[in-house]
Amino acid sequence: MAKYEIKDGVGIIPEGTTVIEKDAFEGCKDLTSVVIPNSVTVIAHGAFKFCVNLANIVIPDSVTEIGDEVFYGCKSLTHVVIPDSVIKIKDEAFCSCRGLSQIDLGTSVKEIGEEAFNKCTGLTSVVIPDSVHTIGSMAFENCTSLTSITIGKSVASIGYGAFRYCQSLKDIRVSEGNETFDSRNNCNAIIETETKKLVFGCKTTVIPDSVTKIGERAFYACEGLTNIDVGDSVTEIGEQAFYFCTGLTSVIISKSVQTLAFFPYGSGQSPFEGCSNLISIHIDPENKTYDSRGNCNAIIETKTNKLIVGCNNAFIPDSVTVIGSRAFMGCTGLTSLVIPTSVTKICEEAFSGCSGLTSIVIPDSVTEIDYDAFRDCTGLTSIEISHSLTQIDSRAFRGCSGLTSIVISESVTAIRGSAFAHCTGLTDIVLPKSVTWIGEYAFDGCGNLKSVVIPQSVVRIDAQIFDNCPNLESVYCYASDPAQFNIDRGCELGGHQATLYVPSDKGVVAAYKKKAVWKKFAAIKPMED
Repeated sequence: MAKYEIKDGVGIIPEGTTVIEKDAFEGCKDLTSVVIPNSVTVIAHGAFKFCVNLANIVIPDSVTEIGDEVFYGCKSLTHVVIPDSVIKIKDEAFCSCRGLSQIDLGTSVKEIGEEAFNKCTGLTSVVIPDSVHTIGSMAFENCTSLTSITIGKSVASIGYGAFRYCQSLKDIRVSEGNETFDSRNNCNAIIETETKKLVFGCKTTVIPDSVTKIGERAFYACEGLTNIDVGDSVTEIGEQAFYFCTGLTSVIISKSVQTLAFFPYGSGQSPFEGCSNLISIHIDPENKTYDSRGNCNAIIETKTNKLIVGCNNAFIPDSVTVIGSRAFMGCTGLTSLVIPTSVTKICEEAFSGCSGLTSIVIPDSVTEIDYDAFRDCTGLTSIEISHSLTQIDSRAFRGCSGLTSIVISESVTAIRGSAFAHCTGLTDIVLPKSVTWIGEYAFDGCGNLKSVVIPQSVVRIDAQIFDNCPNLESVYCYASDPAQFNIDRGCELGGHQATLYVPSDKGVVAAYKKKAVWKKFAAIKPMED
């Protein structure tokens, strides 16, 4: 920084300078204002980054480019005027300028880079001039005080998440003459004119009758949106369209909707995932693809009888055969639910995070419960499991910390990995005589578990099944020959402070004491007759 000076808080740049170099004043906390000479054409990467006390800057009309991260974190800036000479505002140029309440964009700016104004939480309104053709991804993301945006007539590209998490936004307008986007009928949304796809909406959006698709992530995390009526022209609702719209309570889906696109992550995410306060779902009875039969407040695939989206106020009609992946995930207001005897399968993560659910009866018609099905249902205190179930899948009840008792039916042969991990309310486990396999970490983190019964039928035990079970006192193992167990060499089971009780037959205690995996228990004793 040899050629730059700071005097009494003022940054002085010599006359004749054409480029303010990379990181020139980065982190200068004593800098409060800057005088930029008319010779400067480029402000390079990070030139004033983290100048947290910089409050005043005048950018002369000689400057054509504002580089990446130039004013990143300059939280004392309140008003910036971009002169008409500037053509490009590069990535993160004003990112995290939290005090910035007004930005005047010049009439020559063609491109606003990625995250250019991200986290400018003081901005209340933005007018994109007619010169701009590209708004980069996340350009205005997290501008939480932003209430209005006007899109200029030349904008042809709006990047992913450009206005995401702008929770105060209520006024969206696209200038007349824009050939790519419009906000027809004052709908407070951005619509792709040619495809009739709504690409971005806000809490005051009214979907026009001419829209045919609600685009992917169109209302992503729009917390202020309380109800939505999908018009009769809409045929498709895109991936994560209403993802984590936590204020959404009511959804009306028209007869024209033929496709609900699931985001292909893990087991798939519905367009309404994370809408934790949703209580009403209604589908037009004339819809041929989906229905909400019996006013069940759920979305059912008519052809397959598969319930794919539920809510806090839903019930499962007795014609449903499958509860789909993540169908009720995160429905924290769901307190009780009857699973009818028509249901044969509960898919992965179907009830994951339903913390208000207190009890559940899984009928004998259910033959399959997939992984994570009831994970983190912290309010569950009791479960009755189907007598047709052959295995409890991985993490099926993981994190059900309120669970105090579990009755596992005689049909179950396998307890898969972490099936009951972190069920801190469990004190006693009796595995039925049908179980042959206990998966790794099956009871990991069951901090109040005191007693476990392992039947003679078990032939395979995986690692760390009692890891982090500090209060485990007694393990009752009914196998007379420890050689029957398929246990990997060097495997540890955890819970070594407990006493292992084995059959009292002659030589059994000695046989267990010879096996490395068992002799680590505090004591090995014969069971009393």
